Amino acid sequence: MPILGADMTAGTLIKWRRNVGDRVKRGDIIAEVETDKGLIDVEVFVSGVIETILVQPGRTVPTGTLLAILREDAEAPVAPRPVEAPAPVVAPVGPPPPPAPSVPLPREAPGRLRISPLAKKLAAELGIDPATVPGTGPDGAITREDIERAAAARRAEARAERPRAGIDAGRMRQTIAAAMARSKREVPHFYLSTTIDMHRAMAWLAEENLKRPVADRLLYGVLLIKAVALALREFPEVNAVWKEGRLVQSDAIHVGVAISLRQGGLVAPALHDADRQSLGDLMRSFRDLVQRARAGGLRSSELSDPTITVTSLGEQGVESVFGIIYPPQVAIVGFGKVVERPWSVGGAVVSRPLVTATLSADHRVTDGHRAGLFLAAIDRLLQEPSRL
Repeated sequence: MPILGADMTAGTLIKWRRNVGDRVKRGDIIAEVETDKGLIDVEVFVSGVIETILVQPGRTVPTGTLLAILREDAEAPVAPRPVEAPAPVVAPVGPPPPPAPSVPLPREAPGRLRISPLAKKLAAELGIDPATVPGTGPDGAITREDIERAAAARRAEARAERPRAGIDAGRMRQTIAAAMARSKREVPHFYLSTTIDMHRAMAWLAEENLKRPVADRLLYGVLLIKAVALALREFPEVNAVWKEGRLVQSDAIHVGVAISLRQGGLVAPALHDADRQSLGDLMRSFRDLVQRARAGGLRSSELSDPTITVTSLGEQGVESVFGIIYPPQVAIVGFGKVVERPWSVGGAVVSRPLVTATLSADHRVTDGHRAGLFLAAIDRLLQEPSRL
């Protein structure tokens, strides 16, 4: 059972998307889990074969509970074993695999099932019980096309039946309250802010968007996210998590973005490798993340991977926001709305679009000097928008 944030202690397994004997590859969705954040797709992080399923749908188990055993491609099978108590971690096991088992036929099925060898093999690969498939071949034999139709029908039925709303706003608020209370109790916060001249960034953005189709145009918020991501390369101590009493820096930069949900509450899923994505790719990733967050279609890695969070309340008219750090992260960056204000440029007072950037940081891992330089790096990067 994945840990999808410091506030999560348990989850309910709703559905297995794959069966015993199915071959899976890294990144495949294998299960759905219900948490206080809603229904989450659980990914697999190794490629191989599902050997044993240990937790059945409907059960609520603590985070870290062993849900299934996967046999990696280079490993051999082990005999399925009963599990009396949840194990702390999910780990591939093994030694030299047999072929994936075919789906057994019901014992009560009368007579011998007529099915071609190719169709039988395909049924095993797709997890289809041939006894449930009407045959269209000679004398009612089940063909490959029959199995493919049955698999397509099952996928369509799963999509139609899949519950995707069901977030209890009250439960989510309680969960957020517990996490934020813990953060303020355990994390020694300190706060800094700076005002950034957005004249160059906004002028470049307007010119750049004229070159793009309407569907591919950029929002200024993507410039802010990319600037934060690139600044983290220079200040790796805030691209980190605090675990077991020590700082653990991350090699990858996964920026969590705070997204408000229509039914109340919020989530902060990760834009993976935000520093490596182009602005166009980052914009597409951001739009997709917002849509899936509000539809209840997030992946487990998107909730467990953020190394820092960016929040913006500019659309709500807020000029500055000092966020509370979301454990185990050690920093959160906030942006307010862009406002036109008098600004001194070369000794002359001019009107400029300005934004207030704030940083809430963990004093166990950084100090005011380094944190100030981090905000200055964000400012510097936004003065060269074409290089983002």
